[in-house]
Amino acid sequence: MENIYLYIIILLGILAIGDLIVGVSNDAVNFLNSAIGSKAISLRNIIILASLGIAFGAISSSGMMEVARKGIFNPSAFFFDEIIYIFMAVMMTDILLLDFFNTLGLPTSTTVSIVFELLGAAVVMATVKIINSGGTLVEISNYINTEKATQIVMGILLSIFIAFTIGAISQWFSRLVYSYQFDKKSPSLNALFGGLALATIFNFILIKGIKSTSYAEQKFEFLSGLTINGFIENNAVLVNLLSFVFWYLTSFIIIRFLKGDIFKIIIGVGTFALALAFAGNDLVNFIGVPIAAYQSYEAWFSSGLAANEFSMSVLSEKVATPTLFLLLSGIVMILTLIFSSKAKKVVKTSLDLSNQFETQERFKPNSLSRYLVRFFIGINQTFKSFLTKDQIVFLDKTFTPVVQANKGIGAPAFDKLRASINLVIAAILIALATSYKLPLSTTYVAFMVAMGTSLADRAWGSDSAVFRVAGVLNVIGGWFLTAISAFTLGGIIVYLLYIGGVQVIAVIIFIILILVGKNYIENKKENKATREEEIALMVESNSFQGVIEETGTNIEAVMGKSFDIFRLLVGGLSTNDIKHLEKAKKRAKKLANEIEGLENGLFYFIRNLEETSIAASNFYIKLLQYLHDISEDLSYLSKISYNHVNNNHRKLKLAQIKELMQIENNLKNTFKESREAFQQKLNIREFQEVLLEKDKIFELVDEKINTQIERTRTEEISPKTTALYFNFLIRTKELITHKFELIYEYYAVVKKL
Repeated sequence: MENIYLYIIILLGILAIGDLIVGVSNDAVNFLNSAIGSKAISLRNIIILASLGIAFGAISSSGMMEVARKGIFNPSAFFFDEIIYIFMAVMMTDILLLDFFNTLGLPTSTTVSIVFELLGAAVVMATVKIINSGGTLVEISNYINTEKATQIVMGILLSIFIAFTIGAISQWFSRLVYSYQFDKKSPSLNALFGGLALATIFNFILIKGIKSTSYAEQKFEFLSGLTINGFIENNAVLVNLLSFVFWYLTSFIIIRFLKGDIFKIIIGVGTFALALAFAGNDLVNFIGVPIAAYQSYEAWFSSGLAANEFSMSVLSEKVATPTLFLLLSGIVMILTLIFSSKAKKVVKTSLDLSNQFETQERFKPNSLSRYLVRFFIGINQTFKSFLTKDQIVFLDKTFTPVVQANKGIGAPAFDKLRASINLVIAAILIALATSYKLPLSTTYVAFMVAMGTSLADRAWGSDSAVFRVAGVLNVIGGWFLTAISAFTLGGIIVYLLYIGGVQVIAVIIFIILILVGKNYIENKKENKATREEEIALMVESNSFQGVIEETGTNIEAVMGKSFDIFRLLVGGLSTNDIKHLEKAKKRAKKLANEIEGLENGLFYFIRNLEETSIAASNFYIKLLQYLHDISEDLSYLSKISYNHVNNNHRKLKLAQIKELMQIENNLKNTFKESREAFQQKLNIREFQEVLLEKDKIFELVDEKINTQIERTRTEEISPKTTALYFNFLIRTKELITHKFELIYEYYAVVKKL
């Protein structure tokens, strides 16, 4: 039996590595968001700074490990075998939940997940013990540390409102002072901001770093015999004042004499500090439980008692976390940060919601988001009624960003001032929470500060507000779902482990491997497809010639995707395969979103053009219309085909299938020739040869329509199948029409050139 528990401890260690990977993938948004969004620092340098922060934070995180041991439940109320099942259930649940949210690209709180997993597993195990002993559920307070658990939960919930409010207020006043011309302000003013920001971050690093290490307890002569902790606590005002003066002078020298960018320095140091905070504050969420399990095993093994007789009161004592475990954890976190594609996906969600400019919105507006937007518009109008016209003009001028001429994939989501505010405010709030030993959700703080600064900075304008608010509501809703899911799933798994033992552990581990592996493979495919789409549909040139060449590349890509969708539709209808039709429907929707992205970027496209290339606007607008028509044709064909098979209507006849395949084969040749023409771009003869195919393909479709008319009069007995076939042929003809209109428009321009 002893070997079984040893194997469980080893398995918990392996799960800890997996939890670190999925945890960092989720929480990387906390410290990468501002630096990546502002583009102030290269991605390589961002990763280096964040990695250094993680390394220092991991070493100094041992003080927070108490949460996993005694923060949620009273360990003395449980025996060793029960504690091990609780810890195992928590780790299993954590990996499943975090991987699920990473796959969706939604940032959730690893702190909330671990707290509610511990709470759910402990409550269920306590309930089982109470029922077995013939007690009542009133006794559950003997098992659960309700006071500490309530304090943690309230702290986490309050952080949502506090972080958002303080972030919004801080950003509003900062923008009022600095506007969007902060680089042109006097060195003294920028040095003041630099002094405040760097002093705050330095204080934050002191609290999160030095005060959590063993060195903080050593006494030093130059500190009048006080420890570092003691000196900081006794001289808090003096330390902060001296720190501000030092960093103000340093900032002034950097700006005035070295001609450096103080905002870039703040973003770099802030990224390091928040990465340190993440590792220091959140490492407990990933390895706190396995370490507590390992220390429990050591205490039980040396006791010589049976597993169901050894009380876990030892966990109530303060035990130092082995430095080796912290170092190994730091290495895993750094490697995950470098290689995780899911981390980039979660970061993208946060950046899209805080983008200063128009972007492809991920979330659909809902009734609540529309109501909130109208409500705050009303408050804004009320606020404006107290201002004079001159004051309103001044505020509008101050809060109007410089329009990006080129809105490409590499453009910053927001400026360096907002990035600096995000980092500084998040650092202050996390430092305060840490000083009170609260395992604050760094995700909640970092995300809500970013959302608050976005609101204050007017990033949520009338064109984007309902989408952004809906996105924030979705993320916050996901946080509450995390808490409920963690509590429920943790409780279910611990009960299954209690009644099934080792066999159930093996089954659940197998399920976890399948789910995580499946998500990894699907995410990899999705990332590859997304990269191809981003490269394919994009026009950034500002000359007429460049626009023609880039547009030709886009049209070629649409041609290829269009035929792939049409081929799936014909194949799905021929075999009555719902999966083929579902895939076609998804691809049609994805293509529509890509084309919509081009349409949404029309403003920036026109702003980016050279004055001598204004004619390119009319050309580009016409092409967008034809691309939109093609997309609508494919969406309609996908919809009617999918609905027909999904409703289990009568299959197409063999003759109809052969006719569709004949049309598909002809379209295949014309699509292929079209793509070759657009690859050569300025070769007029290629386009002429393609256009000659128009009448031939039209005659073929008309012939099939006439054949179906005769068939309907003499032998057709299914109204649904007849309607589907006619609609499919008619809309296919429209698809062909729009395709040739697109080719002709492009050909006409190329011919002139």
